[in-house]
Amino acid sequence: MEVKVLGAARQVGRSAFLVTHKDSKILLDYGAMTTKVPGFPMHVPPKDIKGIVLSHAHLDHSGAAPLHFLGGKMKLHATPVTSELSNILIQDFIKISGQYLPFEFLDLMAMNSNTVNHGYMEPFQVGDFTVSFYDAGHIPGSAVVAVEAGNKRLLYTGDINGEETNLLAGSWKNLGEADMVITESTYATADHPHRSKAESELVDFARQVVERGGVLLVPAFSVGRAQEIAMTLVKAGFRHPIAMDGMALKVNGILLRYQEYLKDPTALRRTMETIEEVTSWTQRRRLTKKPGVIVSPAGMLVGGSSIFYNEHLSMDERNGIAIVSFQVPGTPGRTLIDKGLTIYRGKPTKVRAEVRRFDFSSHSGKSSLFSDLKGIGGSPKFLTVHGEEASCLALADQLHTELGVEATAAMPGQEFVA
Repeated sequence: MEVKVLGAARQVGRSAFLVTHKDSKILLDYGAMTTKVPGFPMHVPPKDIKGIVLSHAHLDHSGAAPLHFLGGKMKLHATPVTSELSNILIQDFIKISGQYLPFEFLDLMAMNSNTVNHGYMEPFQVGDFTVSFYDAGHIPGSAVVAVEAGNKRLLYTGDINGEETNLLAGSWKNLGEADMVITESTYATADHPHRSKAESELVDFARQVVERGGVLLVPAFSVGRAQEIAMTLVKAGFRHPIAMDGMALKVNGILLRYQEYLKDPTALRRTMETIEEVTSWTQRRRLTKKPGVIVSPAGMLVGGSSIFYNEHLSMDERNGIAIVSFQVPGTPGRTLIDKGLTIYRGKPTKVRAEVRRFDFSSHSGKSSLFSDLKGIGGSPKFLTVHGEEASCLALADQLHTELGVEATAAMPGQEFVA
């Protein structure tokens, strides 16, 4: 079994890996770099591919997949939650960045019509490969992917979170033996604070803001993060109004249809019954004048309703902005954290609202990630990807030093044999 790294090499974005055994080739993910002008993985002719296997729905793993359905008849394999979530995320991607994309809505529809769904631990065939999904704990429907062919076994972590949250139970631990592991490295150099600490601090901040007559804006990713924040507030007995806006509302509906992929579906349903769903501009304008919490995409303030809320709330010192997601350099959210600036009436302006950051990461931290990798049986080769260069190098060094295994921070186009 051979693996070629097509993307996510010493960077976060455009995850894609070509796996070959004899005459069969499959792709593990085919994502995009969601910058203003999107970036894509190395090209592979669609006619050579037996199928695409998606680890999860985030655009850096799924966003370029429609490229392979411009005229081809291959299949895309995913969990049913990933299939539905990737559809709405890619639709939004086309809406925002369509002028830069080498595919369009019809190609996404072709991809959807050629999608085959699989549950966790239900092996399926793609060409010569036997593939299985295991819960990755990252977002609903996310999977660690096991690929077997001949007498070799490959594990691909996708994005993984070993710690449980309000929404998810954490990654599956019994992954068995492997000859090769492709692992993410996002937080390979840092541990996260305990989740209960982040939850307590966020709830306290929300109460402070609302009780002084302000509005707290929580820009949050539509998939997973928005639901997690709302569940945190409701679980803590937060007695003030909570509103949710944007694509997160569509995601709520999908998640409630696939309750077997959630840790506590009852808690999510109770949360959704507690919050106010925002569906009109009249509501949005009213919410900016009424003390409460607004949870709204986009998580980095690059689009969605959070831009409207940010402009209307950031100039009042009674208000607050809680940053609960990683902010990519160059995004409005990162500028807000680093410099305290936002775009107000077309100009960079110092915000007056109180801005605080909270760690609600859906990736494993250093210790949790290493513990999960250490638990994989056999003596696999490790490829460290999906992280800044320093993180990929650090994880490869730790794996080699502490486990005595071969570990490489992969480069673009590099090829490996399991």
